[in-house]
Amino acid sequence: MLLSLLAGDFMSSAQQKDLFPVTELRPLPSPGEVKIVPVGGTGWAKSSVNAAIFRTNSVITHGDTQYVGFYDGDGNVVLGKRRIGTTQWETRKTQYKGNVKDAHNAISLGIDGRGVLHMSWDMHGHTLHYARTSAPGSLELGDEIPMTGQKENRVTYPQFYALPDGDLLFTYRDGGSGNGNSMLNRYDVQTDRWEAVAHPVVAGGGQRNAYLNTFGIDSKGGVHLSWVWRETGDVATNHDICYAYSPDQGKNWQKSTGEKYTLPITIENAEVVWEVPQKSELINSTSMTVDANDRPVIATYWRDQNSEVPQYRVVWHDGQRWQSSVAGNRTLGFRLSGGGTKRIPISRPQVVAGAGNRIYVIFRDEERNSGISVAVSQDVARKEWRVVDLLKESVGSWEPSYDPEMWKRAGTLHLFVQRVGQGDAETLEDLPPQEVSILEWSP
Repeated sequence: MLLSLLAGDFMSSAQQKDLFPVTELRPLPSPGEVKIVPVGGTGWAKSSVNAAIFRTNSVITHGDTQYVGFYDGDGNVVLGKRRIGTTQWETRKTQYKGNVKDAHNAISLGIDGRGVLHMSWDMHGHTLHYARTSAPGSLELGDEIPMTGQKENRVTYPQFYALPDGDLLFTYRDGGSGNGNSMLNRYDVQTDRWEAVAHPVVAGGGQRNAYLNTFGIDSKGGVHLSWVWRETGDVATNHDICYAYSPDQGKNWQKSTGEKYTLPITIENAEVVWEVPQKSELINSTSMTVDANDRPVIATYWRDQNSEVPQYRVVWHDGQRWQSSVAGNRTLGFRLSGGGTKRIPISRPQVVAGAGNRIYVIFRDEERNSGISVAVSQDVARKEWRVVDLLKESVGSWEPSYDPEMWKRAGTLHLFVQRVGQGDAETLEDLPPQEVSILEWSP
């Protein structure tokens, strides 16, 4: 049966009608070890602000210490840390708060090569909120400060990416849905300064915007970038998956063919790696990684024109050309249209790559009780997929975000987990604060 739902500008979640108390999470028996580690606090749950997929990062590790950030039930920013391998967290309620009623206002964390924690939060077309801790290993945040002081008045989607030399990249959108530019800054850990690398790196030309999501940073420090275009504030106008690669960490960009881009990248010169027409239920943004051969792998979802059911998709470059496959076999149809944060029966996916040809797509689907699931493929053509459930209990409108350092270092997936609700078009779901945990999975 076709589930006719409006889909949002930025967020997606499962439709939940019942009111639950604080959820105690219990992992399902599944291949590999699964463990739930409570952080020792509860998070705001009436919107999905704590569990948005574009939280880069919600949880992040430096050395032997892992950090986490979330909003508590009163909208206060809470930071926590623990020693890797232990279950005891030290948490601190900071001096900062956020408008948690708007699910766009997510907290993003980064850690530079010295071990200083950087944080950006509470923005949906607002002035940049940015602060960092007073010393390596500290949870004590300093005053708010600007980064470059340029184009920092209409910021959304703050995201940090750690580079091999200890520097940080920072991306955000300047502008709004259907009319915005994607900006790129770099933090120099030696000089303790931010600089504008590309303002913008991808431009909407005043007529559209690109939805960037996670970069893929390869073993040489090269940066892989993917996005979809949106023509207006209506999610139904999302179309096409595009790609760019920077061999020098954001200064110069090229296509998969090696052809060099002239910045900013626009709809006229962007490499379209997979054509997806408007009104295909293509969700805004993609997730991205690189495989064992440093080749780009992109995950998202859309609907074929001859089908009523959106499917999770993986698009990748095999060294010669772009390929695509369907990850899993969904049966529940829905439609995406309109603006604002909406309710959708599936999450946007995350993708990570393991040894050999193994690819993991992490998601939440109402068909599977809105728990936490992973589709796994290890054949070269990526046509065969096996879906395993890591968590039985519903996580509501949760979307996956994970610790990239722990995956890179140990091949262990550390997911930020909290049951969250989400009303339609920035309305709220009557859900009390829910337990915040880290799900650890060793495939």
